[in-house]
Order: sequence, then structure tokens, then C-alpha cells
Amino acid sequence: MRFREKNGLVFLTFDILDACPDVVHGIFLRGGGGSKGAYASLNVGINNGDDPSAVRRNRRAVERSLGGAPLFFLSQVHGTRIVVSDDFKEGGHGDIPPEADGVICSRPGSLLVVQVADCQPVMLHDPVKQIVANVHAGWRGSIANIIGHCIEMMKGRFGCDPKDLVAGIGPSLGPCCAEFINYKTEIPALFWRYRDHQNRFNFWQASHDQLAACGVDPANIEWSNICTRCNTHLFFSYRQSNTTGRFASVIGMV
Repeated sequence: MRFREKNGLVFLTFDILDACPDVVHGIFLRGGGGSKGAYASLNVGINNGDDPSAVRRNRRAVERSLGGAPLFFLSQVHGTRIVVSDDFKEGGHGDIPPEADGVICSRPGSLLVVQVADCQPVMLHDPVKQIVANVHAGWRGSIANIIGHCIEMMKGRFGCDPKDLVAGIGPSLGPCCAEFINYKTEIPALFWRYRDHQNRFNFWQASHDQLAACGVDPANIEWSNICTRCNTHLFFSYRQSNTTGRFASVIGMV
């Protein structure tokens, strides 16, 4: 990954997606926005206690930094529902975003947003079929294999071949901090192989393995290796602060 700056906002991009000329994307750091207090400062989450007018200004700033196309938001519920933005005339661009935790797009001119503060943002692109997707993978979504659900929809709806996909796993709660004291009741035994002796789970590796199990070439998977809880000067972290903002993970096509 590499740091970039535009219009006063700093964001990260994946090398593997930077190599795709038709893709625009960015994972935005928490600085450069207008929110105050616990939400300082580029919070894009509208329903977590922040001033809605500040959030709207922050969202517009993110739009401008990626070229001005409208942002398509989801109402994230830690489920496995995937939607296709092409099906919504207003949808995530309006006041009532669709309830889902993943979104796929086949048309240029729309920026798909996942809002995160420890959960994994997972970006997907098919350069052959010209498809992009963005997934919100918290631990609940991970154990329900939301990544697999998204890839299955990409295959069924658009004929994507997983071997063609490139994927980026963004900053999120790392194996250094993802402790689950009650893991025996919260996390299926299938995932216990990702646990260390301190009951910390490596969900980065789990996502990598889920992508590979779907047929994505491991050489086409990039992850940030950045833990949000360890880097609260850069990212919002729910585990660290509880009351906090959400940073934007955005992907679209030009």
C-alpha cells in the first residue's frame, strides 16, 4: 500500500489496484475532516452520534478527493447480504441506503463505500468483466463468509471468474489486538485455527484463506498489515474508543 494526498485528505491505495487503470479507490485516514471530539475529524458514519452536517461535509470531501462521482453507501448490519448498485436509481446515493454489508457495481461513475472502525474493508475487482465490489467484513461477517457470498454473486450475476479477481484487505483489527475472551460461544470451531495462545484471532489470514478457497489467486491478494487499534492516530477504532467515527473505504470505476 502507499499513502496519497489530494485536496487536504490522506488516503491509502493498494498497489494491486493501482495497477488497474480503470479503478479509482482509497482508504481514508481519519484526519482532514470537520468533525469534532471523539469523531475527529473525517468521520463518514452518519448514525453514530456525530453532527450530521459535519458528516455530510466530510462525505463531500471524500467525493472530491476521488474525482467527484457520487458515493454509494450501505446501511451496514454485520450480515451477509450483497446488493448491486446498478439496481438502485437512488439507493445508497439518497437518504435511505440499502441494508447490506457488500455491494457490487458494473458501471463507471459510482463510488462504493464501506464504513469501518476495526472491521475489514475488502475490495474486489475483475479487470476482465469490469466489475468492482466492496465488502464490510466484521468478525460476524467473516465467520459467515461474506466474502464468499460476494464472489458467488459476482460469478452468478456477471459471470466473473475468481481466477481473474484482484483483492485488497484494508486496515482493520489485527491479530495483535483481536482478542475474543468468549470465543468458544462466539466463534465456530472451524476458525479456532486462527487463534493464538492469548485468544487473539487472525482474521486477516481468515479472509485471505476465504478468498483463496473461492479461487482467487493468492498472488492477487494484498493486505495492508495495519491494525486500526494500534494506529488510532490514523484510523478510528471501536475496540479502542467505543464512541468513535468511521473511516471510508471507497472503490469505483472511471
